Amino acid sequence: MSGVEVFLDETPGEVRGVVVRDGRFDRLLIDRDSDTPGHRLGARSVGRIVSIDAGMKGAFVDLGAPEPFGFLPLRKGDAVAVGRKVGVEVSAEPRERKGPTLRLIGAGEGEPRLLSPAPSMAERLARLAPGVEIRTGAGALRASMEAGEEALAPGGLFAGLGVTLAVERTRALVAVDIDHAAAPGRDGRRDKGRANRDGLMQAARMIRLKGWGGLVAVDLVGTGHDGAAMLAAAKAAFGEDPEISYGPVNRFGVLMLSLPWRTTPVEERLLGPAGRPTVEARAIEAVRRLGLALAENTAAPYLTVRCPPAVAAVAEPLAARLGPRARVKADPALTGGPEIDEG
Repeated sequence: MSGVEVFLDETPGEVRGVVVRDGRFDRLLIDRDSDTPGHRLGARSVGRIVSIDAGMKGAFVDLGAPEPFGFLPLRKGDAVAVGRKVGVEVSAEPRERKGPTLRLIGAGEGEPRLLSPAPSMAERLARLAPGVEIRTGAGALRASMEAGEEALAPGGLFAGLGVTLAVERTRALVAVDIDHAAAPGRDGRRDKGRANRDGLMQAARMIRLKGWGGLVAVDLVGTGHDGAAMLAAAKAAFGEDPEISYGPVNRFGVLMLSLPWRTTPVEERLLGPAGRPTVEARAIEAVRRLGLALAENTAAPYLTVRCPPAVAAVAEPLAARLGPRARVKADPALTGGPEIDEG
């Protein structure tokens, strides 16, 4: 598959998969040791119906794991009742303190429990980029860190494309603003069309990278658009997934579409409610940086990562899995990110 690179970062405590297309990060997948296995995308379980919400047209399901319960959307004719056992598969991972969304696969027997785990990270990457060699080692660690930084960014200036893009998520929708500075002496209408096509491609990439879904509103450059051309550009950018719903461009130059939720958003993985990295995320990042330093410096007998005491307490057992050259030191005076020392 030309122009595609795939990386697997197996840092203790967290596994990341990264897909790069045409030199830009396209996907960042994250699995943590602390995840509930039955809540991961694709996991199959026996569940027990604990309540039915007619207003939400669904049922809450005990999967034999800590709450929150899973939510099972019901179709007309689905025969379910409180207490009934069902076989389900996770179709969307937890988000916003809600449990996973489930898909009914049949009747269930026995106590609520995990039947089959979700696909491994390597299997997920192989599905996203079939036939592409999965790269590991120092290059994968660097790609993982860079992808994480970009996934948390609100947008960017794509100078080579002449496009400035802002992508923000609210509780109601994902808002995308495409801006373009017209070049003197050029065909403005043609430039706007190209800017919108390029902007849609980058917006779709950033939304995939962030792991977002739901309603998306794209504020295109200019007005009076060729609706058919913009719809074709949107489909080229976001894909032909049958679960994606596309709307027309309205008279204000806004394109609406709806994307399926699949994974927990990256910011919910890496940041706490206050928008700052959690202690767990900081500890894993410290261990990741230590792992990269160990891979790049093979001469030092051992390397030490210094971090604040609360972070060090979580990082120490994870770093032990890197081998005898890895050390962790609690540094009460350190207020910033982790620091690596020789010896």
